[in-house]
Amino acid sequence: MDNEREVAQQPREAREPRAARPMMRRKKKVCLFCADKIDLIDYKDVARLRKHISERAKILPRRISGACAKHQRQLTIAIKNARHVALLPYISD
Repeated sequence: MDNEREVAQQPREAREPRAARPMMRRKKKVCLFCADKIDLIDYKDVARLRKHISERAKILPRRISGACAKHQRQLTIAIKNARHVALLPYISD
């Protein structure tokens, strides 16, 4: 018990250094729309739009979906239009 107090009271430099974490590089996500050379995202393409909404029917953010900024903006509008026409649900059941 006394040993634990002594270690806690020592300055940070005097303690044993922690092991460094290995560098884990994630593979950069590629925009599916740019890869398929799609200029305009169609709200009637429900299969493609479903890949970009969560189980709770929320629109996935760019960092998760991997879409570029241009296509993410188009994707958001297309999903909202598809919801309005009842092709996609507003909420999941």
